[in-house]
Amino acid sequence: MAAVDASGTVVDCGWTRGLDETTEWLTGTAVDGSTLVFVDAPLVVDNPAGQRTCEREVGQRYGRWKVSANSTNLGSARLAGVLLLERLRKAGWSYDDGREGPPASGLVLSECYPYTTLVGAPELGYGQERPTYKRRPARVPAADWRAVRAQACDRLIGRMAGLATADPPLLLASHPVSRRLTEEPSPQRAADYKHREDLIDALLCAWTAALWSRHGLTRCQVLGAGGPAPRGYAPTIIAPARAEQRRDREPGRE
Repeated sequence: MAAVDASGTVVDCGWTRGLDETTEWLTGTAVDGSTLVFVDAPLVVDNPAGQRTCEREVGQRYGRWKVSANSTNLGSARLAGVLLLERLRKAGWSYDDGREGPPASGLVLSECYPYTTLVGAPELGYGQERPTYKRRPARVPAADWRAVRAQACDRLIGRMAGLATADPPLLLASHPVSRRLTEEPSPQRAADYKHREDLIDALLCAWTAALWSRHGLTRCQVLGAGGPAPRGYAPTIIAPARAEQRRDREPGRE
């Protein structure tokens, strides 16, 4: 989990386990009347089978950068994001699919995907392909993977530290937990590494929310915006996008 204010200061970050802890952290960290949360998990799932439109569009628009998304449907085993949204709605939060641009106020949740941020935001410098801080490429021998992954993670953290001068900024050094990312080398032990990886993704989600709030559709696109919306809102992923990652422009479509 990570919370960032308008100046880029990391006001809180760390880890939660389960829906109870996560809901408590979000409600305790939120600023009344104006908090935007980007969640790296499916929030709205209506399709009985197959892949959601927004997940399919991840591969269509970011596949050249070796980014794709897993399939989610009503038969999926992992739908904690859906349950989280249900709980938070009872506490006054709402879901926003992004089709009308960034919300001006309110307690709002939207869905994002950190991989699209890494390759869609030029500030991070991944113009050719995603960094290898998660999935092992076929070209890397299994015996070398943990060391290679740790090195890629350290490079990623260095680039995230460079967001201190971005618009909007992200100040990793402003909180002791996020600052440790820059002070300690990435571990190779699997459990310790996963702990670090989750925090990196949380910080990327927070910065993506800030980017969306600050620049809207000029810097981001809404994947799945043209898909089914039986409830009046669509399952979408809000993703930073370079010009070449956007769909062909058509009259009346962003």
